[in-house]
Amino acid sequence: MLAKIYVTPRKAILDPQGKAIAQSLHALAYTEVGEVRMGKYLEIQLTGLSYQQAEQRVEEMCQRLLANLVIEDFRFEIVEE
Repeated sequence: MLAKIYVTPRKAILDPQGKAIAQSLHALAYTEVGEVRMGKYLEIQLTGLSYQQAEQRVEEMCQRLLANLVIEDFRFEIVEE
């Protein structure tokens, strides 16, 4: 199985990287770009787990290490390969 994990800054948190990207895109004449939020994308291979176990373990991984829950949100999907 493959866990696809997305970690993004919470809406209430300033995102200087996202702001810099948006400004650069505007400077390149991509005026249709609105707000940009810069995040992280991770892929983790999982073996020897049921689908439910994989969901539980990835949830734990995100809460304990992969996301800073004070300033970041996360979501994930489990894909059976």
